[in-house]
Amino acid sequence: MATTDLTAETFEQTVLSNDIVLVDFWAAWCGPCRQFAPVFDAASAEHPEIVFGKVDTEAEQALAGAAQITSIPTLMAFKKGHLVFSQPGALPAPALQQVIDAVVALDVDAAIAQAEAGEHPES
Repeated sequence: MATTDLTAETFEQTVLSNDIVLVDFWAAWCGPCRQFAPVFDAASAEHPEIVFGKVDTEAEQALAGAAQITSIPTLMAFKKGHLVFSQPGALPAPALQQVIDAVVALDVDAAIAQAEAGEHPES
């Protein structure tokens, strides 16, 4: 599956309506972004079951601000609508594959339940 350009209008719906969404926040002037783009695109072709989105931080400054993007490229991963990974920097293909494998394997419901139990310990 090809990557999808995400905008302020499509971002939330894309994240909420798909099981796994990886998002690359980038800009055309960013050298590391240009290096990461083919790696991200290749991974999208290898994993058609995952939505790969791209956010142009120049065109979508409000969205980048809302996502608290301070460095680009930044990769975010969402599972079942929850942010489960966020890291700035261009990843090599093997590292991106590790992130994908970890997100696929993550039981997000159990992780949320565990986090909530930790925040609200029983008396």
